[in-house]
Amino acid sequence: MYGRRRYAWGEEDFSVYKLFGIALAAGLLTASCSSHGGSSFVPQSSGGADSQPVSMGARTTLSPQAMAAAPAGWATTATQGLKPSHASDLGALSASQPMTVRLGLQMRNPDQLKSMVAAGQTIDPSTFNATYAPTSIQVGAVTSYLQNQGFTNIQAEPNNLLVSANGSAAQVGKAFNTTLHAFSQNGARVYANTTAAYVPQSLSGSVIAVLGLNNMPAVKPTPHFNVTPCTVEGVKTRDPLCLRFYDPQTFQVTYHAALVSTGAQTPVAIMAEGNVAQSIADFRTNEQQFGLPAVPVNVVQVGLPSSDTAGVGEWTLDMTYSSGMAQNLKAIYLYDTTSLADSDIALEYNKWVTQDLTRIGNSSFGGCEVFPYLDGSMLVDDEMLLQGAAQGQTMFVSTGDSGAFCSVGVPNGVPAGAPFAEYPSVSPYVVAVGGTDLFSNSNGSYKGETSWEAGGGGLSQFEGSPSWEASAQPVSQQGENFRGVPDVAMDAAIETGALLFGGQAANGSCTPCITGGTSLASPLAAGAFARMQTAHHNTLGFAAPLFYKNYAENPAAGPTVTGPPPTQPVGGFHDVLAGTNVLYTAAPRYDYTTGLGSFDVAIMIGKIGL
Repeated sequence: MYGRRRYAWGEEDFSVYKLFGIALAAGLLTASCSSHGGSSFVPQSSGGADSQPVSMGARTTLSPQAMAAAPAGWATTATQGLKPSHASDLGALSASQPMTVRLGLQMRNPDQLKSMVAAGQTIDPSTFNATYAPTSIQVGAVTSYLQNQGFTNIQAEPNNLLVSANGSAAQVGKAFNTTLHAFSQNGARVYANTTAAYVPQSLSGSVIAVLGLNNMPAVKPTPHFNVTPCTVEGVKTRDPLCLRFYDPQTFQVTYHAALVSTGAQTPVAIMAEGNVAQSIADFRTNEQQFGLPAVPVNVVQVGLPSSDTAGVGEWTLDMTYSSGMAQNLKAIYLYDTTSLADSDIALEYNKWVTQDLTRIGNSSFGGCEVFPYLDGSMLVDDEMLLQGAAQGQTMFVSTGDSGAFCSVGVPNGVPAGAPFAEYPSVSPYVVAVGGTDLFSNSNGSYKGETSWEAGGGGLSQFEGSPSWEASAQPVSQQGENFRGVPDVAMDAAIETGALLFGGQAANGSCTPCITGGTSLASPLAAGAFARMQTAHHNTLGFAAPLFYKNYAENPAAGPTVTGPPPTQPVGGFHDVLAGTNVLYTAAPRYDYTTGLGSFDVAIMIGKIGL
């Protein structure tokens, strides 16, 4: 999980958890960085989709150039060869090694669906299946091929975008014309496909990627209103800047949400992994400590259960501050996948869009976009997120905690690494949430913000800019067409972080801890949007176009600047004017540190969707 530096009360030591800390260095090196060590990859072939951005946002088809690169009799997929760095190659993977593969299938009419999203139109899952999902004939062909290759437990998802199957390494290698090797890395035995994955020509145009060919640990986690005192670790601070740690009610006051509609009629989904029992128990503790209503929690198991508890603190944080910012939620759906490997995340996202139970989701994880580009999961996930956006669903995603970089062996909260953006935040069909330092007056009211130096932001090298963003971000105005992040930003700095009970810290359980990072910012944004949805009777669609429309139609009111630190009101946003994430600097209008800015929730409720 990224984005969290978890401090015990009043102490300096902390533990670091990273979700998807996969980074790019040395040109094309991706590294999975977790608190337990990371894995790194370099591409082994030139197969796969090209990296040019497209005019309507996400890539949702393979390029003709990529498809022409296949050997005779085979068709290229987006899944390229990988090789772990800082690892010893142990040779060919045991032929009997059990594996689960997930084949991503090509949706129909993707450009038509993108146009609908841009126009603010919505559909339901049955309409998606009838018009945009891969056909039953395509699924049948894929299923027959897998059966002929000896695979078992073959299962297509309800929208036909994923087909899962179990087989041995020998069957996988033969079926996809790829080579699988075992490696010793950081004391663990792992495997990866060292050459690209292909499918027979008969499946060309149907299968776009083969997921599950490596088991690298992509992540290793973790109406009375009162305000907290103006203190930091017991030291009182003075006006004009009240530097404080925040609780849910204080965030509500500062972001101008306390006296408007709560999120009580809106459910929220949290993307999680592993054994979530302790997270739910700790969430209940936080509800009691902060005087929040008890929100029903429904666990949705995705794939096989897992005993992993490394993400306990993260899921607690996500539930506490999405619910806390909203003051109340109709329900929380905790989507619990087997692991945070790319293939399991794809299954999790697909479950969220096919069930269509919530209009809001939160993903407090991400990693350097190069790895999901190389293994093909970017192409697969973008299809699912596009379906969600078309159904009016909004996934809020943390942009990361390494500034304008992908972290390469550096702690969370340190702006260093390779200058690339993080996925899934760069998907055009999510709302990417960056970070700020939040300052308030002694009564809790808003004072100002600066961009957080470690808040993720920048330009994607692989994803195109959607139409709603193109008019706002500077690079699009210069004729380029790359997706920029973040879209919005909320408090993330540990110096102005949030109180959290339970979870895990370096010295034990949080009683409480101070938590920060974009893993805090994202659920804050999700909770704020839950208030907006409830106020509008859950009729608001995919949020990103609505946010950019609000920003474009409400220019800054002349030279009005608040603070210090300086911000200016633009529609329902605080446009942040100061701060940097090293490569980029906050400035008037959209920038690559805080995007459009942070929410003034009360004003946004009155303006959004008009």
